Parts: sequence; C-alpha cells; structure tokens
Amino acid sequence: MKQIIAMGGGGFSMEPDNKRLDRYILKQSRADRPRVCFIPTASGDADGYIERFYTAFQSENCEPTHLSLFSPPEHLESFVEQQDIFYVGGGNTKNLLALWKEWGLDVLLKKAYEDGKILAGLSAGSLCWFEEGVTDSFGPLAKLDCLGFIAGSHCPHYDGEQERRPAYHKLIANGLKAGYAADDGAGLHFVNGELHTVVSSRENAKAYFVEFNGENVNEQELEPLFLK
Repeated sequence: MKQIIAMGGGGFSMEPDNKRLDRYILKQSRADRPRVCFIPTASGDADGYIERFYTAFQSENCEPTHLSLFSPPEHLESFVEQQDIFYVGGGNTKNLLALWKEWGLDVLLKKAYEDGKILAGLSAGSLCWFEEGVTDSFGPLAKLDCLGFIAGSHCPHYDGEQERRPAYHKLIANGLKAGYAADDGAGLHFVNGELHTVVSSRENAKAYFVEFNGENVNEQELEPLFLK
C-alpha cells in the first residue's frame, strides 16, 4: 500500500501543542515502533527546525532521526531503506527539488514510496509530491513543477495566507491542472494515488478539490475527519 499524507500546514512546527496530525501519520505505519525520518531540506536544514522535530517526536512511540543533504550519511541509499516514515518540512520547494535531484533522493523516495514507506509533510513537504502547484519559492506565487507522485496540482496554506486562494484560482483558470487545496491544519491522505481521507487538527480546517470547467473555477469542499 502506497501512502502520502500532504498537510496544508500544521504539525509540530506550526502547532507544537497540537499533535493530532503528527500522531495520525504515526498510526498509519505498520511498524510497532516506526522509524520517522525528518527531511528539512527546504529550510536549509535549519538547526532550530530539526530540534523542534526531536522535541516533538522523542516522546512518541517512534524512533526519530533526520536526513541532512548538507552532511549526508555515508550510505544514503541504505539509510533511506531503513526508514518507515519520511516527514518533509516546509521552506523553499524549488531548492528542495533541486537538491533532491542532485543527490538522487527523489529516486530513492519514489522507491521507498512504492515499497510501502509513508511519505508525509507540510507546505513544501506537501507540495513536492504532486505534479505541480503553487509556490512562493521564487517571489510572487507561481506555478512549480514537482515530483508527480500524486496526479494533479496542490495549494497548501489555503486559509493561512490571504493571497493563496486567488492565486490558485487564477493559475487553475490559466491551465494549471485541477487539484487539491488544503488549509493549515488539514491533511490529505492518499492511498495508491487516490484521495482516501481528509483529516484535520482544527475544527475549522478544510480541504477542497479545485477545477476549471471552461468558464469558472469551482471548489468542491472535502469534508474532513476531525482528529481527537
């Protein structure tokens, strides 16, 4: 079973006192004590971000570690093979994709995904899995081509940044593929490439399927399961 959990925002870095989304990710693993690898590439491996990850996950039923491409493990492929969950942090998606491709991490993560390892993340760590989407990686919000593990487009932070919704609508109307928008606190759980469940850590967090019908951009609200 191939799984991706794409969060518009939230998790330990945005909601340190609300572990609902992070615990949901952990529960999807078949491992009794899953090995969770944080990948902070998009933030330039910011030390504070990595520290917050360990603070959040060391008290959970898992074995946390992280992967730095600025000081990588000696055997990157075997390191990746040993993990159960990959949790990708936010930051600059364009830089993330460039570094992953340079190191071949995109290929290793695709194999891990096909082998049943869980891919998850928020913001850049959510956008990266789709074919394309909305990013501010190089200035004003614009289209970015991504990895294509999930068909269609994506827009994170849908309610968290005022300009996100109108930018996504404009890009969809101008040819961006139909896709999924997620508020901060909302997670899109894909199984075998299809949307399986929408979950939320906040009662008002929502997700949407957004498409252009030839005349107008339409939003279909996706009812989330509020995690308790």
